[in-house]
Amino acid sequence: MPTRRKVRHDPRSRLGSNEGLDGTGAAFEVIVLGPNGGPREDRVTGMLVRSTSTDWNPGSVIAVDAGTLLAGIVRLLKQDIEGARDGKMQDGPFAGLRLPFDSAEANGAHVFREIIDAVLITHPHLDHVSGLAINTPIVEAGNGPKPVAALPSVIAAIKNHVFNDVIWPNLSDEDGGAGLLTYNRLVEGGNNRFGTGEVRGYMRACTGITTKCLTVSHGKCKQRYHAETAMHHRINSTIFAPHPSDHFMLPSRAMSMEPNETSFYSPARSPRLPAISGPAMATVESSAFFLRDSMTGKEIIIFGDVEPDSVALEPHNRRVWQTAAPKIAQGTLRAIFIECSYNDSVDDAYLYGHLCPRHLIAELRVLAKLVMEAREKKPDASANNSTASTKRKWESTPYEDRMSLSPRSIKRTRSMGGRTDLTRARTIETPELYADDDDLDDFSAPKSSRWAGANPLPLAGLSVYIIHIKETLSDGPPPGYQILSELRQQGAASYLGCQFFLPEPDKGIYIS
Repeated sequence: MPTRRKVRHDPRSRLGSNEGLDGTGAAFEVIVLGPNGGPREDRVTGMLVRSTSTDWNPGSVIAVDAGTLLAGIVRLLKQDIEGARDGKMQDGPFAGLRLPFDSAEANGAHVFREIIDAVLITHPHLDHVSGLAINTPIVEAGNGPKPVAALPSVIAAIKNHVFNDVIWPNLSDEDGGAGLLTYNRLVEGGNNRFGTGEVRGYMRACTGITTKCLTVSHGKCKQRYHAETAMHHRINSTIFAPHPSDHFMLPSRAMSMEPNETSFYSPARSPRLPAISGPAMATVESSAFFLRDSMTGKEIIIFGDVEPDSVALEPHNRRVWQTAAPKIAQGTLRAIFIECSYNDSVDDAYLYGHLCPRHLIAELRVLAKLVMEAREKKPDASANNSTASTKRKWESTPYEDRMSLSPRSIKRTRSMGGRTDLTRARTIETPELYADDDDLDDFSAPKSSRWAGANPLPLAGLSVYIIHIKETLSDGPPPGYQILSELRQQGAASYLGCQFFLPEPDKGIYIS
């Protein structure tokens, strides 16, 4: 049995990227403008991604979500603009950016108008789109409309509930709007008519980067079918789905909020659709974007808000992991940016469609198992010899001897009416078994894995960056430190092999 790695608690290890600050050898630079999920409005979700091969050329950056966008860009420019020389940034996340203006504000507007090619939106909640609404008027001085790309359900919500001439002017180029934005509706899972081989289904995101979008779940809400989104709702164990061509025929803006609705956002029925009796619980759609560097073939994943498959109506995350696993096995998928909003003291009933460490580790265990399976399909001598040897040794060990291997104490929680009581934990002895995923009956206590002896471990070389942390606005250490500590402890106990980080404030993350 390999020695378990010691979890570091040095504050200097809490943050950081996995590459040098100058980005040497990196494929991507990721700038996390907003790492939090509220309640402060100035640091909610927003990220910039570029291929380092494009040298800050026009159209070389893609924004992923826009809760914070222009404000974050200006803030970062201000901290380093005094050190600029010869009209170029020398330090900070925008190092190498050419500055056509003197002030951080004017250069921030230039970045938004000219350098950012498009904005990808994972889901339409305010902490992911509010900056887009407020910032869009400055596009007027640019060279054309700013593309906003998302799943059809996300575009429908933005179109009907934000840029609708009520909440905010219709700045889009649809329905007689001002034409400052143009909507790009993405094909879920990628459009297989584009590309071949490894890039099949990917579409251009910006210069040097292509993308593919998969649906994930961000909880449940009371929601009705709307024609443009082609959403299906489960009602009395049946699927309600009007004729699929209807969404090309009906007006997409025939939507309103009814007084008796209690959903987060609730598209009203089109008058041409039959009435549905009673509310139906439906999945709140969010997205996971695969981003691929065209020069190197390296990839990253950026998740929107996401809940674990163990509590979702449908297991969307597994599709993401199935797509990701072969890429990790091949060494091309290098980093995942994923939310972990709360620490493990929060009960499942109060996660509201988000992750906490026990659930994120459970999800990553699913990914790890799929990576091991992918390695077996394409065996690598150095990677599989150790695994095969360990497996043979395990299978040749008598059952009674297996049960005596390195027992350890873990905490299991009692179930009370379908809810987890984290305050009434009892300690039991569990042997270090090579557990399958079916054995994960307690997500808060990951067991030793059957890949514990693998060399490399399944997620070795993968960096996991934690975003969308809910701030407490109280004295004491930031909540991210506790979340990171729990992730590192449980990740080591599960022999995942990945590294967990919090994005370092005001610095670029370089990923090779």
